[in-house]
Amino acid sequence: MKDVQNQRDNRGVDIQKVGVKGVELPLTIQRKDAEDITIYSTATVGVSLPSHYKGTHMSRFIEVLNEWRDKHLLGLDIKGCLEAIVEKLNAKSGYLKFEFKYFIDKPSPVTKIKAPMCYDCSFEGVLDNYGDENEEYKFYLGVDVPVTTLCPCSKEISDYGAHNQRALVSVNITYPEDEHIWLEDLISDIESCASSPLYTILKREDEKFVTENAYNNPKFVEDVLRDVVLKLRDNEIIDSFEVECESIESIHNHSAWAYQMEG
Repeated sequence: MKDVQNQRDNRGVDIQKVGVKGVELPLTIQRKDAEDITIYSTATVGVSLPSHYKGTHMSRFIEVLNEWRDKHLLGLDIKGCLEAIVEKLNAKSGYLKFEFKYFIDKPSPVTKIKAPMCYDCSFEGVLDNYGDENEEYKFYLGVDVPVTTLCPCSKEISDYGAHNQRALVSVNITYPEDEHIWLEDLISDIESCASSPLYTILKREDEKFVTENAYNNPKFVEDVLRDVVLKLRDNEIIDSFEVECESIESIHNHSAWAYQMEG
Protein backbone atom coordinates (compact mmCIF):
# COMPACT_ATOMS: atom_id res chain seq x y z
CA MET A 1 0.00 0.00 0.00
CA LYS A 2 1.11 3.53 -0.71
CA ASP A 3 2.88 5.17 2.30
CA VAL A 4 1.92 8.85 2.15
CA GLN A 5 3.91 9.71 5.29
CA ASN A 6 7.15 8.78 3.53
CA GLN A 7 6.52 11.14 0.66
CA ARG A 8 8.78 14.17 0.37
CA ASP A 9 7.80 17.57 1.74
CA ASN A 10 9.37 20.66 0.16
CA ARG A 11 8.43 23.39 2.64
CA GLY A 12 11.73 23.14 4.55
CA VAL A 13 10.28 23.03 8.08
CA ASP A 14 11.79 20.63 10.62
CA ILE A 15 9.23 19.66 13.29
CA GLN A 16 10.57 19.44 16.84
CA LYS A 17 7.82 17.18 18.20
CA VAL A 18 5.09 15.28 16.43
CA GLY A 19 3.18 12.30 17.76
CA VAL A 20 0.13 11.37 19.78
CA LYS A 21 -1.48 12.91 22.85
CA GLY A 22 -4.10 11.72 25.31
CA VAL A 23 -3.22 8.03 25.05
CA GLU A 24 -4.84 6.25 28.01
CA LEU A 25 -2.63 3.51 29.44
CA PRO A 26 -1.99 1.48 32.59
CA LEU A 27 1.28 2.68 34.15
CA THR A 28 3.54 0.81 36.57
CA ILE A 29 4.65 2.93 39.54
CA GLN A 30 7.28 2.25 42.19
CA ARG A 31 6.17 3.07 45.73
CA LYS A 32 8.31 3.75 48.75
CA ASP A 33 8.34 0.80 51.18
CA ALA A 34 5.62 -0.97 49.19
CA GLU A 35 5.09 -3.12 46.12
CA ASP A 36 4.85 -1.62 42.64
CA ILE A 37 1.32 -0.75 41.55
CA THR A 38 -0.39 -0.25 38.20
CA ILE A 39 -2.43 2.92 37.78
CA TYR A 40 -4.27 4.83 35.05
CA SER A 41 -2.24 7.38 33.09
CA THR A 42 -2.48 9.63 30.04
CA ALA A 43 0.53 9.67 27.73
CA THR A 44 1.93 12.23 25.31
CA VAL A 45 4.65 10.94 23.02
CA GLY A 46 6.45 12.41 20.03
CA VAL A 47 9.62 12.48 17.96
CA SER A 48 11.45 14.98 15.79
CA LEU A 49 10.59 14.95 12.09
CA PRO A 50 13.07 16.17 9.43
CA SER A 51 11.77 18.70 6.94
CA HIS A 52 11.90 16.32 3.97
CA TYR A 53 9.38 13.85 5.51
CA LYS A 54 5.71 14.60 4.98
CA GLY A 55 4.56 12.86 8.16
CA THR A 56 5.34 10.43 10.94
CA HIS A 57 3.80 6.99 11.55
CA MET A 58 1.30 7.51 14.38
CA SER A 59 0.48 3.83 14.87
CA ARG A 60 4.10 3.02 15.72
CA PHE A 61 3.93 5.08 18.92
CA ILE A 62 1.04 2.95 20.15
CA GLU A 63 2.84 -0.24 19.12
CA VAL A 64 5.88 0.58 21.27
CA LEU A 65 3.78 1.68 24.25
CA ASN A 66 1.84 -1.57 24.06
CA GLU A 67 5.04 -3.61 23.85
CA TRP A 68 6.41 -1.98 26.99
CA ARG A 69 3.08 -2.30 28.75
CA ASP A 70 3.13 -6.03 28.09
CA LYS A 71 6.62 -6.20 29.61
CA HIS A 72 5.26 -4.44 32.74
CA LEU A 73 8.01 -1.83 32.33
CA LEU A 74 5.89 1.11 31.21
CA GLY A 75 6.73 3.81 33.75
CA LEU A 76 9.63 1.93 35.33
CA ASP A 77 12.03 2.50 32.43
CA ILE A 78 11.15 5.77 30.74
CA LYS A 79 14.51 6.01 28.98
CA GLY A 80 14.34 2.47 27.55
CA CYS A 81 10.82 3.04 26.27
CA LEU A 82 11.85 6.37 24.73
CA GLU A 83 14.86 4.78 23.01
CA ALA A 84 12.57 2.11 21.54
CA ILE A 85 10.21 4.82 20.24
CA VAL A 86 13.03 6.80 18.62
CA GLU A 87 14.44 3.66 16.98
CA LYS A 88 11.01 2.57 15.75
CA LEU A 89 10.36 5.99 14.19
CA ASN A 90 13.94 6.38 12.91
CA ALA A 91 14.22 9.76 14.68
CA LYS A 92 17.04 11.66 16.40
CA SER A 93 15.06 12.93 19.39
CA GLY A 94 12.00 11.90 21.31
CA TYR A 95 9.62 13.01 24.05
CA LEU A 96 7.47 10.97 26.43
CA LYS A 97 5.26 12.17 29.26
CA PHE A 98 2.89 10.29 31.55
CA GLU A 99 0.37 12.21 33.66
CA PHE A 100 -1.37 10.34 36.44
CA LYS A 101 -3.03 10.57 39.83
CA TYR A 102 -1.04 9.12 42.71
CA PHE A 103 -2.69 8.12 45.98
CA ILE A 104 -0.99 8.03 49.37
CA ASP A 105 -2.72 6.64 52.47
CA LYS A 106 -2.41 9.64 54.75
CA PRO A 107 -3.29 9.58 58.46
CA SER A 108 -5.12 12.52 60.02
CA PRO A 109 -2.87 14.48 62.41
CA VAL A 110 -4.51 13.59 65.73
CA THR A 111 -6.86 10.61 65.36
CA LYS A 112 -4.53 8.93 62.84
CA ILE A 113 -7.39 7.74 60.64
CA LYS A 114 -5.99 6.86 57.22
CA ALA A 115 -7.61 7.86 53.95
CA PRO A 116 -6.19 8.11 50.41
CA MET A 117 -4.89 11.56 49.47
CA CYS A 118 -4.63 12.27 45.73
CA TYR A 119 -1.79 14.11 43.98
CA ASP A 120 -1.47 14.96 40.27
CA CYS A 121 1.94 13.73 39.10
CA SER A 122 3.98 13.29 35.94
CA PHE A 123 6.96 11.37 34.57
CA GLU A 124 8.63 13.05 31.61
CA GLY A 125 11.56 11.95 29.47
CA VAL A 126 13.44 13.92 26.78
CA LEU A 127 16.02 12.25 24.52
CA ASP A 128 18.11 14.34 22.11
CA ASN A 129 20.73 13.43 19.50
CA TYR A 130 20.06 9.72 19.88
CA GLY A 131 23.01 7.57 18.81
CA ASP A 132 25.45 10.48 18.59
CA GLU A 133 28.38 11.14 20.91
CA ASN A 134 26.53 14.17 22.31
CA GLU A 135 23.38 12.17 23.09
CA GLU A 136 21.51 13.63 26.07
CA TYR A 137 18.68 12.26 28.19
CA LYS A 138 16.74 14.08 30.90
CA PHE A 139 14.07 12.81 33.25
CA TYR A 140 11.58 15.15 34.93
CA LEU A 141 9.49 14.29 37.99
CA GLY A 142 6.48 16.52 38.51
CA VAL A 143 3.90 16.83 41.27
CA ASP A 144 1.09 19.22 42.25
CA VAL A 145 0.63 19.41 46.02
CA PRO A 146 -2.43 21.13 47.54
CA VAL A 147 -1.76 22.83 50.89
CA THR A 148 -3.18 25.45 53.26
CA THR A 149 -1.81 28.97 53.58
CA LEU A 150 -2.81 31.53 56.22
CA CYS A 151 -2.11 35.20 55.55
CA PRO A 152 0.42 36.81 57.95
CA CYS A 153 -0.91 40.29 57.17
CA SER A 154 -4.51 39.29 57.92
CA LYS A 155 -3.43 37.76 61.21
CA GLU A 156 -1.48 40.88 62.16
CA ILE A 157 -4.19 43.46 61.46
CA SER A 158 -7.28 41.54 62.60
CA ASP A 159 -8.61 41.59 66.16
CA TYR A 160 -9.47 37.92 65.77
CA GLY A 161 -9.01 35.29 63.08
CA ALA A 162 -7.16 35.46 59.78
CA HIS A 163 -8.10 34.48 56.25
CA ASN A 164 -6.74 31.20 54.99
CA GLN A 165 -7.13 29.33 51.74
CA ARG A 166 -6.05 26.39 49.69
CA ALA A 167 -2.89 26.81 47.66
CA LEU A 168 -1.33 24.61 45.00
CA VAL A 169 2.42 24.05 44.89
CA SER A 170 3.65 22.65 41.56
CA VAL A 171 7.19 21.27 41.44
CA ASN A 172 9.12 19.82 38.51
CA ILE A 173 12.63 18.44 39.16
CA THR A 174 15.44 16.76 37.25
CA TYR A 175 18.12 14.45 38.63
CA PRO A 176 20.65 11.90 37.27
CA GLU A 177 19.22 8.70 35.83
CA ASP A 178 21.24 6.58 38.29
CA GLU A 179 19.58 8.32 41.26
CA HIS A 180 16.04 8.06 42.62
CA ILE A 181 13.68 10.42 44.43
CA TRP A 182 10.47 9.01 45.87
CA LEU A 183 7.21 10.84 45.24
CA GLU A 184 6.35 10.34 48.89
CA ASP A 185 9.47 12.18 50.05
CA LEU A 186 9.05 15.03 47.57
CA ILE A 187 5.42 15.52 48.55
CA SER A 188 6.27 15.48 52.26
CA ASP A 189 8.99 18.10 51.78
CA ILE A 190 6.61 20.39 49.92
CA GLU A 191 3.83 20.01 52.49
CA SER A 192 6.22 20.94 55.30
CA CYS A 193 6.71 24.37 53.69
CA ALA A 194 3.04 25.41 53.91
CA SER A 195 0.99 26.76 56.81
CA SER A 196 -0.50 23.27 57.03
CA PRO A 197 -0.84 20.13 54.92
CA LEU A 198 -4.26 19.06 53.67
CA TYR A 199 -5.99 15.82 54.62
CA THR A 200 -8.76 13.73 53.12
CA ILE A 201 -10.51 13.03 56.44
CA LEU A 202 -10.60 15.17 59.59
CA LYS A 203 -12.47 14.48 62.79
CA ARG A 204 -13.13 17.38 65.19
CA GLU A 205 -9.86 16.90 67.04
CA ASP A 206 -8.00 16.88 63.73
CA GLU A 207 -9.77 19.99 62.45
CA LYS A 208 -8.90 21.86 65.65
CA PHE A 209 -5.25 20.90 65.24
CA VAL A 210 -5.06 21.88 61.56
CA THR A 211 -6.80 25.23 62.14
CA GLU A 212 -4.58 26.18 65.07
CA ASN A 213 -1.44 24.87 63.40
CA ALA A 214 -2.06 27.03 60.33
CA TYR A 215 -2.79 30.07 62.54
CA ASN A 216 0.53 29.56 64.32
CA ASN A 217 2.35 29.16 61.00
CA PRO A 218 1.23 32.01 58.72
CA LYS A 219 2.72 32.03 55.21
CA PHE A 220 2.56 34.39 52.25
CA VAL A 221 2.79 32.75 48.82
CA GLU A 222 6.35 34.14 48.75
CA ASP A 223 7.16 32.35 52.02
CA VAL A 224 5.95 29.01 50.70
CA LEU A 225 7.90 29.40 47.47
CA ARG A 226 11.13 30.38 49.21
CA ASP A 227 10.90 27.53 51.70
CA VAL A 228 10.30 25.00 48.91
CA VAL A 229 13.25 26.43 46.95
CA LEU A 230 15.53 26.02 49.98
CA LYS A 231 14.36 22.40 50.43
CA LEU A 232 15.15 21.61 46.81
CA ARG A 233 18.51 23.39 46.92
CA ASP A 234 19.48 21.30 49.95
CA ASN A 235 18.80 18.06 48.06
CA GLU A 236 22.16 17.18 46.49
CA ILE A 237 20.56 14.78 44.02
CA ILE A 238 18.46 17.44 42.26
CA ASP A 239 20.07 19.07 39.20
CA SER A 240 17.39 21.63 38.37
CA PHE A 241 13.85 22.52 39.35
CA GLU A 242 10.79 24.65 38.71
CA VAL A 243 8.48 25.73 41.52
CA GLU A 244 5.13 27.47 41.17
CA CYS A 245 2.83 28.38 44.04
CA GLU A 246 -0.72 29.62 43.48
CA SER A 247 -2.73 30.73 46.49
CA ILE A 248 -6.43 30.65 45.61
CA GLU A 249 -7.43 33.60 47.74
CA SER A 250 -10.52 33.46 49.92
CA ILE A 251 -11.03 37.26 50.16
CA HIS A 252 -10.04 38.23 46.59
CA ASN A 253 -11.43 37.28 43.21
CA HIS A 254 -7.92 36.42 42.04
CA SER A 255 -4.98 34.27 43.10
CA ALA A 256 -1.63 35.22 44.58
CA TRP A 257 1.19 33.60 42.59
CA ALA A 258 4.95 33.04 42.70
CA TYR A 259 7.40 31.18 40.44
CA GLN A 260 11.06 30.18 40.53
CA MET A 261 13.30 28.16 38.18
CA GLU A 262 16.87 27.13 38.94
CA GLY A 263 19.51 24.92 37.36
